[in-house]
Amino acid sequence: MDNDLIREMFDSLGEVTIKRMFGGKGIYRDGRILALEVDGEILLKADAGSAASFSAAGARQWVYEGKARAGPVAMPYWSIPEAALDDPDELAQWVRLAWEAALRAKTPQARAPKRRP
Repeated sequence: MDNDLIREMFDSLGEVTIKRMFGGKGIYRDGRILALEVDGEILLKADAGSAASFSAAGARQWVYEGKARAGPVAMPYWSIPEAALDDPDELAQWVRLAWEAALRAKTPQARAPKRRP
């Protein structure tokens, strides 16, 4: 998906940064990831506070096939509900939910060096 189109989808939040990752793209605001682009599809971040809303709206959770013994791995990213794809105001609401989930997520902490006994 074209980066300009992605930026337009997230315009209601302000400026986003797009970085290539894992064969797709990560979509960030203020250093926090709030969405992915995988195989041309935008997937919005969700968490325990918002996943039920995505599910109720008919969105589907992103699941990829893990290593042979691990099986399918469900990730905290959901498709954009169908109704929001043609309605910029509704899309803005889902983008806001993804941003709120990103804000609730813990940011990675720098690891302290290991001490030797």
